[in-house]
Amino acid sequence: MTSTLAIVVSLVLLMYLAYRGITVLLLAPLMAGLAVFLSGEINLFLPIYSDTFMKALGNYVIQFLPIFLLGSLFGQLMADSGAATTLSHWIVKRLGHERAIVTVVLACALLTYGGVSLFVVAFAIFPVAKNLFREADIPKRLVPATIALGSFTFTMTAMPGTPAIQNAIPIPFFGTNVFAAPGLGIIGSLIMLGGGLWWLQSRASKAQRAGEGYGDHPDDTDVKLPDSDEEINNTASGSAMAQMPLFLALLPLILVIGVNAVLTYVVIPSIDMTYITVRFPNIVPDKIAGLWALIIALVVACTTLVLVRLGHWSDLRQTINKGVFGFMLPLFNTASEVGYGAVIAGLAGFAIIRDAVLNVTPTNP
Repeated sequence: MTSTLAIVVSLVLLMYLAYRGITVLLLAPLMAGLAVFLSGEINLFLPIYSDTFMKALGNYVIQFLPIFLLGSLFGQLMADSGAATTLSHWIVKRLGHERAIVTVVLACALLTYGGVSLFVVAFAIFPVAKNLFREADIPKRLVPATIALGSFTFTMTAMPGTPAIQNAIPIPFFGTNVFAAPGLGIIGSLIMLGGGLWWLQSRASKAQRAGEGYGDHPDDTDVKLPDSDEEINNTASGSAMAQMPLFLALLPLILVIGVNAVLTYVVIPSIDMTYITVRFPNIVPDKIAGLWALIIALVVACTTLVLVRLGHWSDLRQTINKGVFGFMLPLFNTASEVGYGAVIAGLAGFAIIRDAVLNVTPTNP
């Protein structure tokens, strides 16, 4: 009972302090130590830290560092090339401000499904979303929820083939790939999208009936929306980037999904992996092939984006450095949380919690 209480206390404090802005890099080992201390095993803290916490952290970094790095780099290249802005403006032009909520959701979804970091998408879409909501007289307070629906939900967790890290993490554990369970993924995506749009539209309608419009926001800055296909194709990202044709903006997104699918279903299954298992007996190809396919797809997309924009980059070196440096904090934050989880899983109280949950319906897997 003491160990179970220790887990609950450390977890509550971890969440509370993290939301208060304290870095998880520091919180995770401290809260893991607190759980060990409250469980009465303080004399084992240093061995647990070295052998359990750090080993779990290191294994996670070894497995997923390339995905975090390439995903961050790809997002930065999409942002600085002008591709993200070109695509968002193209969708705006096609759907118009009358369908502001749907427009923003679909723009975010297209970019994140193609592999662009949700942080990049949020910053790229927010100025456009403000303009659309103002023209449609929808409360500005609904903009964050609208961006979240398009970026943080179905394209991050459910859509088959999404290169999001949340979809890649299960691959080595279940021996699947990013296209696993496509039927369930599509059904789940439709539920999330439909339910989210219904909620947002109902909030907007309720606000309209109450006489609430966009609101008065003196700090807003205007972002000119394109009025023609020519303007869309010449959209700049705010730097020296210009003349980004629509098909070039779409090409990297298509490559991420397309190359991944070809490798997953055609190339890798046709290769005899026997020589790999002989040379590297610790590697199980069936469990890691999905990650290999995703890594190659992101490399191809990043390389293509750099090459098709040669001569147009304002500072390619800075873009690459910014993208590469940007992956470190998300990776090590997550890895620290994995280390914390490994410590908690090793405590006696966790077995009690686990068995209680698994025995809720013991005959139903």
